[in-house]
Amino acid sequence: MMFLKNTTASFFLFCFLTASSCKKDNSGPVNTAPTNLEITATVSTDGTGNVSFSATANNAVTYDFEYGDGVVLTGTNGNVTHRYTLTGTNTFTVRATAKSSTGATATKTISVTVTVTITAPVLVWSDEFNTDGLPNPAKWGYDLGAGGWGNNEAQYYTSRADNAVVINGSLKITLKKEAYSGSNYTSARLLTKDKFSFKYGRVEARAKLPAGGGTWPAIWMLGSNIGTVGWPACGEIDIMEHIGNDLNRIHGTLHYPGRFGGNANGSSRVIANATTEFHIYSLDWSPTEIKISVDDQLIHTVANSASIPFNHNFFIICNVAMGGNFGGIIDAGVTNASMEIDYIRVYQ
Repeated sequence: MMFLKNTTASFFLFCFLTASSCKKDNSGPVNTAPTNLEITATVSTDGTGNVSFSATANNAVTYDFEYGDGVVLTGTNGNVTHRYTLTGTNTFTVRATAKSSTGATATKTISVTVTVTITAPVLVWSDEFNTDGLPNPAKWGYDLGAGGWGNNEAQYYTSRADNAVVINGSLKITLKKEAYSGSNYTSARLLTKDKFSFKYGRVEARAKLPAGGGTWPAIWMLGSNIGTVGWPACGEIDIMEHIGNDLNRIHGTLHYPGRFGGNANGSSRVIANATTEFHIYSLDWSPTEIKISVDDQLIHTVANSASIPFNHNFFIICNVAMGGNFGGIIDAGVTNASMEIDYIRVYQ
């Protein structure tokens, strides 16, 4: 009888524990999509093409905007102003996407009719690098890793302040000689991918470049469709490249199918004091022409057309590489070298 009593108690204990262990856990995050997304637009009547947008939604933490003219802005707070540059009276379809903290989305479109009579270029995006600390995460992300994605470079790209930091009014991207994750150098590669991209306009970057054999700083752009078509089909625009083994020679280059790598479409110009003074590196990009310059001195011009991939959105990249296929022989005495960028501005 004692054995039977103990067996019964054990049976009820087993049932209780089993039921408790099988109870559904509802403590995880709920993938709640934003609701009640609303968009309003206030169109300027002064001929500048400025339109102020406001997007609101329940459960939304950020908003992305596709303005209908090739410009995309991501990760905003829902209140933005955009300038349309197509002259005359035109109607654009604007898409706003609200995102929740779990990544769920809701999308809505509206149409805006804009009259543009003032055609002088206007600043549409910039980073003046006036706030000390890490680069603004609303504007910049990072590529991380070693090897330079096929260029046989010596550095490992990180997101550390040791390698990229805003201080005293400029962004410093610093190459350091140190052992890190199997590489002998560290550096940073910042990009506006998935945060800002644009089609056509003028880019200006005021920068001072690093010296030292093997250093390879660059300010450049890639087609936003690289994830679907790959490189070089997406197109690449190198606004500035400089090789520490060939001081003061500034390269401006385009890469695309049939003209990439050693066969790229580019030229160079020698300037004074590239590593000791700031210079303005610029791109003027239109449906008919692409011009790359330094201090308004032309480096290279390419006629744009539908036959080459420079008629869609591009994003901006800034980095300092070490060695590799273009950087060349590394001077072992280089232990620390920085590219300083005073500002980057995009006009349309």
